[in-house]
Amino acid sequence: MAFPSFDLGIKAPATPGIRPRQWQSRLIQLLRARLVNSQPGGHDVLIHAGPGAGKTLGALLSFHTLQREQRLDRFLVFCHRSSIARQWLAAAERLNLRLREWDPEQGLAALGAPSAWDGLLLSYQSAGRHRSHLEARLPEAGLGRWLAIADEVHHLGLDPDEPEAAAWGFAFSQLTAGAQLRLGLTGTPFRADNLAFCAARRVRVQEGDDVIERIVPDLSVEPRHLILAGDVRPLEFRFQDGWVEHGRPQASADTETSPLSAEVRESWRARNLRRAIQLGDSSSIALRLLLNARKRLERVRTSHPEAGGLVIARDIAHARRITGLLEEEGDRVHLVHSQDPDAAARLAAFQAGEADWLVSVDMCAEGFDAPRLRVVAYLTTVVTRSRFVQAITRAVRMDGHRAAVEGVPRDASFVFAPADPLLIRYARSWSLSEPYLIRAKLAAPLSDAGGLARGGQLPLEAVDEHLGEVIRMGGPQLPGFLH
Repeated sequence: MAFPSFDLGIKAPATPGIRPRQWQSRLIQLLRARLVNSQPGGHDVLIHAGPGAGKTLGALLSFHTLQREQRLDRFLVFCHRSSIARQWLAAAERLNLRLREWDPEQGLAALGAPSAWDGLLLSYQSAGRHRSHLEARLPEAGLGRWLAIADEVHHLGLDPDEPEAAAWGFAFSQLTAGAQLRLGLTGTPFRADNLAFCAARRVRVQEGDDVIERIVPDLSVEPRHLILAGDVRPLEFRFQDGWVEHGRPQASADTETSPLSAEVRESWRARNLRRAIQLGDSSSIALRLLLNARKRLERVRTSHPEAGGLVIARDIAHARRITGLLEEEGDRVHLVHSQDPDAAARLAAFQAGEADWLVSVDMCAEGFDAPRLRVVAYLTTVVTRSRFVQAITRAVRMDGHRAAVEGVPRDASFVFAPADPLLIRYARSWSLSEPYLIRAKLAAPLSDAGGLARGGQLPLEAVDEHLGEVIRMGGPQLPGFLH
């Protein structure tokens, strides 16, 4: 059932071959209502939807519908990675929308008359670097009534004290001031630096004696709803527990052991995780984790032969050791990192099924789409909630072929990680939306780990914590069929 404020009683024209999901239909209704009933500040619309929800297609379906209703003429898409840009181009082609990439070397004139294209695609970096040129030329481009789309909009920070310091956010704000609507899309609606971001509505709320601001999405699509609808896969977690030994036993020095999952001292928790991800550590936590992940992938392949696995490594040297171990077991492995000029080709090869495992150093978060991914091994010391959730949700996506052969609920994907208390907490809440609170600068900065406090959740309760064993979790508040 559509929200009453979204529904104007107008039936959207059908798009051949594509049936909008329920939330995408609501988005169309929401944008239409904002155009019809314009209010101060109403041209900013923020959508929070997780990986696999269909944010790209939803935004383009909305424009396509409103263009056919003669409410909009053109659109501009801003994004931050070339891999994401390719997804926008492919999705636009499905809808027969003529989306053109803007080349700063050739300028807007190279695109031809406005009648030759429906939308322009720009990177955040290019928009920031060529802001003055674009400010002068965009009004001459014949955009008419246009929609601005910011993909992963949380990258567009806004600093009221130093507006030009956040170059991407400042450029987007300046260039899109004349847009009829500004649509922000995000799967991670918060930032670690306590700044607001573009195309996001802020509401003042009382918290104790303080007045703070909250970023409020206009439409929030939680993973648990997508799981129920069969749009994405559920996740099952396997946290490898154990004792971590500190000291130098080989030098007959004093040693102390610490339980990985039960450690409450923050400094020791961080030390434990650094040791636990090392393949050669005496606890063997990382080694057991990888071997269990391999076994799980073999089991998944009995029903999904094309399935692959992803390992998130700490750094390049660490990734190479993991790659070597997997190759010794006979696996085909692609290693990708930001210093590798062939990284994009290796990612594409993995997506096409050329390797069993992808070992990555900070290359497979936002924008990486590989529906064949069914197992994720998280072996890094990065424990912010956003990075963990971005990594594990690479494994929730479905493609058309698997959707046709699997029933609902979809087959689960699996996440293997050390039993670090923070990671276990994030796993409990990965399928839930949490508010992003912007606090006064005089207050102590809220780290990303503070997401638990923002959500008002209780401390972690014991979950089969038999030290040394695997802690199994099906996730928080998931549908009954997963319990």
